[in-house]
Amino acid sequence: MQEYDLMMMSLLIFLPSAFGLLLLLIPRKFEEPIKWFALFGAAFTLMLSLFLLIDYYSLLDSKLDPNGRPMQSPEGTLEWRAMEAHIAAAKDVPGPRLSRDWVARYKWIEHYDINYALGIDGISLPLIILTAVVIFLSIIASWKIQKNLKFYLSMILLLETGVLGTFLAIDFFLFYVFYEIMLIPMYFLIGLWGGARRKYAALKFFIYTQTGGVLILIAMIFCYSTDLQDFVDSNIVKAKKEDLKKTALDVENKKLSDTEALARVEVHTFDLAIISRAGQAAAVRLFGKEDFLSPWKPLADQRLEKERFHLLGPGVSLEEAKKRFHQPFFRPAYQYLLFALLFIGFAVKVPTVPLHSWLPDAHVEAPTPVSMILAGILLKLGGYGLLRLAYPICPFAAEQLSFWVGLIGVSGIVWGAFVAMGQSDFKKMLAYSSVSHMGYVVLGIAAWSGGLGAKYWAMSVNGAIFQMVAHGISSAGMFFVVGVICDRAHHRDLNRFGGIWGMMPLYGGLSAILFFASMGLPGLCGFVGEFCIMMGSWQFHPGFAIAAILITIITASYLLWTWQRVFMGTKKFEALYPDVSLREAIVLLCFVVLAIALGVYPNLMFSWSEPSAINLVESLSRLK
Repeated sequence: MQEYDLMMMSLLIFLPSAFGLLLLLIPRKFEEPIKWFALFGAAFTLMLSLFLLIDYYSLLDSKLDPNGRPMQSPEGTLEWRAMEAHIAAAKDVPGPRLSRDWVARYKWIEHYDINYALGIDGISLPLIILTAVVIFLSIIASWKIQKNLKFYLSMILLLETGVLGTFLAIDFFLFYVFYEIMLIPMYFLIGLWGGARRKYAALKFFIYTQTGGVLILIAMIFCYSTDLQDFVDSNIVKAKKEDLKKTALDVENKKLSDTEALARVEVHTFDLAIISRAGQAAAVRLFGKEDFLSPWKPLADQRLEKERFHLLGPGVSLEEAKKRFHQPFFRPAYQYLLFALLFIGFAVKVPTVPLHSWLPDAHVEAPTPVSMILAGILLKLGGYGLLRLAYPICPFAAEQLSFWVGLIGVSGIVWGAFVAMGQSDFKKMLAYSSVSHMGYVVLGIAAWSGGLGAKYWAMSVNGAIFQMVAHGISSAGMFFVVGVICDRAHHRDLNRFGGIWGMMPLYGGLSAILFFASMGLPGLCGFVGEFCIMMGSWQFHPGFAIAAILITIITASYLLWTWQRVFMGTKKFEALYPDVSLREAIVLLCFVVLAIALGVYPNLMFSWSEPSAINLVESLSRLK
């Protein structure tokens, strides 16, 4: 019998694609049933994601620190739970496992130690909920799509499987598989249902993101090539030693002795928890704290030795581990190279300047629901990759290059805002606005501060996670705002609009709230994340914080100017546009309610994201 949490997480991942495949069996003439069937699939996925959220809350309540805070101790982190699951798997205990720690693994390609490994924490779960919500609303927004309807909806549901799998995977190989799967449906969604230059936009999107994926692939192969036996459970090393004794022979064609077999043992893995532990051990060594390394111990023992870094596998001596620290993975130049590969690979998806030029073209040509998915979900994969892979695996390089990463984030904030101000195309303006808003995420992650300043970095990282969710809500909602008016006017030229609010009052009122949320107005979701990032980055670099603060004036300026050109003044056209339909009002209202709820009560998300953010920061900041 498999683990309960493994089955639930797998169901969440593959339920959308199952509905997508069944969708292809419905005859094409039944358009309405096809739409409702796809909507039910997205709705069931959303309900399942909310069920996982409730179950995760019970996990939070079961792991409180001495002060009663949820999962503030190391045992609550995804890495800790993954390591415990790794050790349990190494012991190969027979019988059913009904654990609900929300970390699970199943042996997949055993010869290469590739596992179907999944896990949830406060960093991934908000993005999982966001994905389910945006996909659900995007399918409602797709109600007027008629061209190849079955294939279109199947691609959206397949895309959802790829995104959810990426957020849940804790095996590098599995992560990469899901990460690359998303390229296929998005390429078709832009290339087949886009505008006049859809083929160019789809090709540009594919080339940029595939190039970033190749860099991540190189980093993955580099990590796998490293012998990580010092960071795994001793049972795994013993099992490999016994396998060698059975199959390998020495130079005299005799069976290997225990010593000879042990000398030949190497452990190569895609397990992100193990690779992250090795990366942190490399940072400890390169920061000159090598003597503070010690083997993995029970939590009670670790609390007695807070100055130690319990990164080595159980029973591993520092002397033995030092013998393998000569590998490239533990050298400064290679850590820089590995971080650069991961950072650039994920920066393409964020996207950061100057790797952003694919985004405006993709947004302009993509149909409205696809733009909602692109802005609301896909851009968040870049920020998530930095938090889940780049920083935990390469903390030494991340700390050393933190100024330059922060500068890239600020450059995106400034560049995106000023270019957005000069746009007359409604969609292109929002695309550059997304570049600016996602720059805050990069800055928040980059704001490395150790010692007493670690609490500010934790605030900044927590703000970056919140900003990803807030931007996902406001940007997806804003692109739907564009879609509503484009369906009536059949153009996106801001200079040709005017007086819309007078004839579409409900549309104008709901749109206004989303505009203000995107501006970062207090009381709405856009303010909270940016405020936390500004607070945290001030400790890191006041100049960056000041630039980020001042750009909010530019952001408010171009968004208010857009609002005035579209909704205020007198009409510049003869047609009378009907107000939003019930379907359109439902989509807009959902985004508005979420924007207000997170703005008024941000603890709605902080209560389950903050512990993971704090633990991540504490585990990294103490290394130096």
